[in-house]
Amino acid sequence: MTQADLRVSLAGMDKGTRRKDSRAGSSAPAKGGGVIPGAGGSDARAFSIRAAQPSALPVLIAVPHAGRSYPPGLLERMRNPAYSALRLEDRLVDLVAGRVASATGAALIVAHAPRAMIDLNRAEDDIDWEMVARGDASQPEVSRTSGSGRARSGLGLIPRRLPGVGEVWKGRHERTEIADRIAAIHRPYHAAIAEALADMRRRWGAALLLDLHSMPPLIMRGGLPPEFVVGDRFGATCSGQLTAAMFTAFAQNGRKAAHNRPYAGGFVLERHADPRSGIHAVQLEIARSSYLDSRLVESGPGFEPVVELLVGMVRKLAADVADLGRGARAEDWPEAAE
Repeated sequence: MTQADLRVSLAGMDKGTRRKDSRAGSSAPAKGGGVIPGAGGSDARAFSIRAAQPSALPVLIAVPHAGRSYPPGLLERMRNPAYSALRLEDRLVDLVAGRVASATGAALIVAHAPRAMIDLNRAEDDIDWEMVARGDASQPEVSRTSGSGRARSGLGLIPRRLPGVGEVWKGRHERTEIADRIAAIHRPYHAAIAEALADMRRRWGAALLLDLHSMPPLIMRGGLPPEFVVGDRFGATCSGQLTAAMFTAFAQNGRKAAHNRPYAGGFVLERHADPRSGIHAVQLEIARSSYLDSRLVESGPGFEPVVELLVGMVRKLAADVADLGRGARAEDWPEAAE
């Protein structure tokens, strides 16, 4: 597939996503936010958010890794864009999220900026500086040892390499373009999440962020691999009541799920979760083989069952979050009376 063919394919898929969302009949229109450097027209929006005012449910579904708006200049700088782009994406999980949000009334924020451009589940400084061009004499050098082990292994704020693929880029990135991506995409995206969660907490007393991802099929020894992985940073970002409700839903539907391994949650949970203040956050990974076809490229026969499962789960979670909010407010009443 040529770069031109890839751009056409990705653009067509993104338009199809918008058509399916519009047919779903959500009462809240989607609003665009942020800007993708190098993109134009409707493809320039870094993300869209759909949230009714006032909120219908105390749940926000976030999809940071399914973006497919690739600026031409970005694809030209990639060594193997047709393969690397698909490997980096949480392929079509935004379609799952859109269906679930429309069916339940949950708020939804979806990144359109591709993960290849910037990973919204990483901190701003989680950069492998070996992939960044050195500045001129007027710019202070950044420690080349900064960034997490994950960043140095290739999956930091700007992905550098992929297992089985190798280096993603033909050359280094300039610091200024990384700064532009942070300012135009990363910060507006997380500001929108924080605002939506704060609005929900004010209305309901509590809120839940469901950070939705997809994962390659896991390989397990001596048993069937899990189709889902629930991550709550080992209990630090979400009430145990909500986590238990998720596992109950999986068990009732005959689905195998794992807890925190191999995915415990990343920057999104660290940035936004504050259970003591009523804001809970959980990461949910879905095996791509559960909802995509055998090539892991298009929707497959498992798509509708996964949507149905998650619709029921989100409705139950919303009721539990509302209960937590009412309980927190009841605890505050005696203090207010005093």
